[in-house]
This record gives sequence, structure tokens and C-alpha cells, in this order.
Amino acid sequence: MNKRIVATAFIALAVASCQKKASGQTVAVVNNEEITASELNAELANAKIPASAATADVRNQVLQQLINRRLLEQQARADGLDKSPEFLSQERRLTENLLINMLVSKQANTQQVPTAAEISQYEAEHPGLFAKREIWTLDQLVYPLKKDAGLTAKINSATSLDQIAQALTAAGIQFTRGTKEVDSGLFPPNIYSQIEGLKPGEPFVANGPDKAVASVITARQAAPLPEDKARAIALSGIRRDQIDKFINDRVKNLKVTAKVEYQPGFGPPAKKAGS
Repeated sequence: MNKRIVATAFIALAVASCQKKASGQTVAVVNNEEITASELNAELANAKIPASAATADVRNQVLQQLINRRLLEQQARADGLDKSPEFLSQERRLTENLLINMLVSKQANTQQVPTAAEISQYEAEHPGLFAKREIWTLDQLVYPLKKDAGLTAKINSATSLDQIAQALTAAGIQFTRGTKEVDSGLFPPNIYSQIEGLKPGEPFVANGPDKAVASVITARQAAPLPEDKARAIALSGIRRDQIDKFINDRVKNLKVTAKVEYQPGFGPPAKKAGS
């Protein structure tokens, strides 16, 4: 066998060895890109298909959807979309979120189960969600926010919803009026305590980006939680608070040693004196 034939045979062997096959843990090959059993199982899990329902037909249907996505992804790459600034920016953001979620999950898995004392303390700190939980019927006015100091003063000093309505009408501001039922547990403890301290019929106002809602409690209905449900909510709340504290503390510590440079005009606002 001469050198030319040997070289040709070697190239053919190399090409053949690079051709991937649908066998073992590889359930399909799309243009020489593997789709593994773990990818298919993850797809089935994301589709929330019970194991008992994951028949061969269902599995194959989900695999076809995975193949369709892979083909479209390959076409997008062939069109150069994976090199576009828009893709690179979104890819960076998705990667950041994925890694942060994994960091949080890792921390969550190491958290100790809250004690009975910690659960009791959490419930005591959230009376609107536990001991004093109620369903409130609210009479509400929804109106657009206006930069009018005089009107704002009148609204803040109003002792009834009718007074707010009169102030809005006098200022030529249209509003809608209606009723709504809300769970007192939806309000953070500091907001709940402020509302709970109002006199009967006294309104409270919540400002949004462009609209405000003035409300008055017209009826209250006690809505205590079953003990097992209350405990589950408390456990979830405690874990959420632990994660929030972990993130805030970790970011604070990382900023101590991190080197961050800003272009002029893009830095954080200067701290006010005494703050």
C-alpha cells in the first residue's frame, strides 16, 4: 500500500470516527449533534408529564419537539445570529441568572430547618398573615397621579374617601370607584400595622408609577389559617428571608474587595451627609 492510499484510508477512518451515532445514552443525532437521554428526561420533567404517563409515544413526541428546536437553533447559528450583540447580551443575562439561581439553591440546601421558636417568632411578627388574618372589603378610588402639592396635601389630610373624591373632582381629575376584597396577609408587617392603626373609615393611599389607589376598609371577615398551612407558610417565609439576607450580605462583602470602575455620570448617587 502506497502512501497516498494510506493517507486516504486514515482520513476516511478519522471522518468515520467523528460521525456520532444514536446509541447508548444518545437518543438521537441531529446533523451530528447529540441529544442525550438526560436532555430528553429533563424535557419530560419540564413538561410536567407524570412518570406513569411517559409512554413511548409521549416520549417520542417530546423528542420530536426537542429535535425541532435543535434544527431551528442550528439554522439560527448558520445565519450568524449567535454572534449578534442582542444574542450575546441576552446570553450573558441568562447565564448570570442561571448561576445566581444555582448559588442560591446551593445556599438554600445548606440551611437548617427553622426551629419551633423561630416559626412562632415569625408568626408573631406577621400578625396580618397569621393571628389577625382577615379578608378586608375595600371601597376604592383609582386616579392618575398629578404633581400638585396642594392636591396632595388635601388627599393626605382627608379623613374619608368622600373627601378625597371631592378634592379630585375640584381639581378636575377623573377617577373610578369600586370595591375589592383583599387578604390582610398580602401587606408587609410595617404597612399592615399602619393600616390597622387607622380610625374606622379613615382612608389610606397607595401610589404606583402613574396611578394611585385610595382605600377604606368597609368590612372585615376573620380568616384564620389551619395550623399545618400556617406552619408551611411560615417556613417558606423564613427561608425566603434567609436567602434575601444571604444575597445582601454576600453582595456587601464582595463589593469590599471588588474593583468597580464607572464612566463619569454612571456611578451610584453620592451619599447625603449624615446618612
